[in-house]
Amino acid sequence: MATIRELARLCGVSPATVSRVFNNPEVVNARTRDEVLRAAQQIGYQPNASARTLATKKSSMVGLVWDTDHRRPGWRHPYFQEILIGLKTALSGRGYHLLLLATSEEKPEESYVHAVRRHNLDGVVMIDSGNRDPSLGYLAESGIACVSLDRPLEGPRTTYVTSDNVGGARQAVRHLYEQGRRSIATISGPAGTGPGTDRLRGYVEELAALGLSQRPEHVVEGDFYLSGGVAAMRRLLRAPEQPDAVFVAGDEMAVGALRAIAEAGLKVPEDIAVVGFDDIELAGLVIPGLTTVAQDKAGIGAAAAEAVVAMINGADAPPPQVLPTTLVVRGSSRL
Repeated sequence: MATIRELARLCGVSPATVSRVFNNPEVVNARTRDEVLRAAQQIGYQPNASARTLATKKSSMVGLVWDTDHRRPGWRHPYFQEILIGLKTALSGRGYHLLLLATSEEKPEESYVHAVRRHNLDGVVMIDSGNRDPSLGYLAESGIACVSLDRPLEGPRTTYVTSDNVGGARQAVRHLYEQGRRSIATISGPAGTGPGTDRLRGYVEELAALGLSQRPEHVVEGDFYLSGGVAAMRRLLRAPEQPDAVFVAGDEMAVGALRAIAEAGLKVPEDIAVVGFDDIELAGLVIPGLTTVAQDKAGIGAAAAEAVVAMINGADAPPPQVLPTTLVVRGSSRL
């Protein structure tokens, strides 16, 4: 691999001038800068990333904080996979890479902040796992550029991106009502998560708007995973009054609900209609196809990337972004 000294000799300039071309190009005259860049391409010179970080105080790296419970297969959840694809694609297009960060349980007030500063990261994107880790609060207050997904956090350079979870839930309940359903239950997300809380709120608000009574036994908390959907639906099927529809706050849980309904010898949608939330790929593959509230998952990742890069480049923290959702009607809710 060509060295900085070889490139400097070829161009007839000092190694310091070559370094400035790559790290502070605005201080080098255009003619010299163009000659160095042309020569670098010809001989295959690549600036040393570590040295460049030291010179510019920027690493072109964004940290990813996702403190998922070790007992749950969070990384394999299809919703998060699509978010990460959107985030990575948008960051790569802006010249940034992602670095996964881990925390220390011994000193939560220091862990993420120290990790960011140790690696000289330019900013951080945080995914809500519902764990309410106090170290996330310290990170948001640190002055580091931070974007949170699905979890409002306050800080001098902090913002968040989420979907219209309340509105999407209301749309799902309204759709079930329009299909003639009057006993509508829900399998909610975990109470500790922003989406879980907001989708339950949307369910409650829409029932009230439609003049339907809310039955406590028709609200069962889930965990956003397949097995949690199976267990929650089995509980609903044991209720004194069996619901004729269920709004499920996540598609993986909804697929689990479909399984539990089939195991009970009932049919979807004839006996019980089902609507999910997310529109993961599996929603269109199960039989019957799952009606669901679609989130713009790639758009969420891209919006997070845009916000964190803007703050890295000196902009003030942008206002929170709430992306719209869309109801996708399939066979699980309509006869």
